[in-house]
Amino acid sequence: MASKMKIAFYAPFKPIDHPIPSGDLTIAKGIVKFLEDRGHKINVQSRLRARWLYYTPWKWPLFIFDFIKILISLKMNPPNFWLTYHTYYKAPDILGPWICRILNIRYVIFQGIYSTKRRKKLKTVIGFYLNRAALQKADHVFTNKSIDFKNLKRLIADHQLTYIRPGIYPGNYEKREKQRQRLRNEWSIGSRSVILSAAMFRDDVKTRGLLWLIDCCAELIKKGIDFKLVIAGSGQMENKIKAAAKTKLTGHVRFVGKLAPKDMPGFYSAGDIFAFPGIGEALGMVFLEAQSCGLPVVAFDNGGIPEVVIREKTGFLTPMYDCPKLNEKMEILLSDKDLRMKMGQNASEYVRTYHDLDVNYQHLEDKLLRITGS
Repeated sequence: MASKMKIAFYAPFKPIDHPIPSGDLTIAKGIVKFLEDRGHKINVQSRLRARWLYYTPWKWPLFIFDFIKILISLKMNPPNFWLTYHTYYKAPDILGPWICRILNIRYVIFQGIYSTKRRKKLKTVIGFYLNRAALQKADHVFTNKSIDFKNLKRLIADHQLTYIRPGIYPGNYEKREKQRQRLRNEWSIGSRSVILSAAMFRDDVKTRGLLWLIDCCAELIKKGIDFKLVIAGSGQMENKIKAAAKTKLTGHVRFVGKLAPKDMPGFYSAGDIFAFPGIGEALGMVFLEAQSCGLPVVAFDNGGIPEVVIREKTGFLTPMYDCPKLNEKMEILLSDKDLRMKMGQNASEYVRTYHDLDVNYQHLEDKLLRITGS
């Protein structure tokens, strides 16, 4: 039986109990849950967010206080190692590297990011060097993105770097027929096909992506294609998004608000395809969740999306900002039930084969045990 590890944990970008959901938060929680389920002890060291810390001096006393408090605590009760989740130029880990250096504790990073272009801009140069210092201090760095793995190889030795496939717990995302029928009746779908989308309505690429999708769906209506677009999510840009949908998609759209994680499998089950452009999407956990529930995906071919969607097999990835091509792929799936069922089945099997966290994080645990000599 594997030894049980004591782990000092810190997420400088966003604490794991942050109220606003995101892909980063989902991944961080997944790591903590897996390790705790395996019997390892996780102790969160700080909830302070390091986002743009070097430009917010009023936060510095808080970090100094936490630094001293953690130093005293870990000196009295040292862990097997310190695990930082997600350090990069905007939110570099300034606690872990120095505490581990002083106390001679092993320092591990999951999802470190290294981008040399950040040292060329005045706004990001400080964050670049603080983040690089953390990466260079690490005894081992894990990443779940191929592009980050490639970039990290420029700084981190091969034996100190490991790629872990991104994933979810597929058992939590299975198609639910009873909920499918209940929601489709509630949404007054009738015989129409349903396009699903989900995102936080933030004033950034999430909202831009939804507005693009609304514009593209409006073109489908002009072609006489009958469907219903159902969008889950909420946020500060809600009025703008709803206004655009009301103008362009009258009778073809429904908003269901922010859904709790436990309600998402039912939501996915009620759809026929999942569409979201995913502009600059780092990975897009919603794409894994939707596919796990048997939905084919339509999205832009960019960022980390190709890492979780197989082109032409589990979904369609189109050129950036190419509305005609996005519409073409949505129209194909809307008009061909057999194809979307086949791709949905492929998607579900793909997630269970390659993106099951119980399998993928077993590699993470094995490596951590070897690193610590446990």
